[in-house]
Amino acid sequence: MQKLVLDLAERSAWTGAEAALGLAAVGLADIPVWWAAPIALLAASAKAWVAGRLGRKGTASTLPAAKDPATPAF
Repeated sequence: MQKLVLDLAERSAWTGAEAALGLAAVGLADIPVWWAAPIALLAASAKAWVAGRLGRKGTASTLPAAKDPATPAF
């Protein structure tokens, strides 16, 4: 159960960070706010790329394998 809560917290934090980055970027660039969504999608894509190289293979998690719920329990 603790791994599930940790996974939910990680996913929520990343989603919030991506949305905040999108809003901050449009605020700094002084462009229409609808650009926040594509910027957040680019941030999510970059996070997935990094997670694919640092996290457990086959997951989008940035958690270490010991804390990743997708890791088998054997």
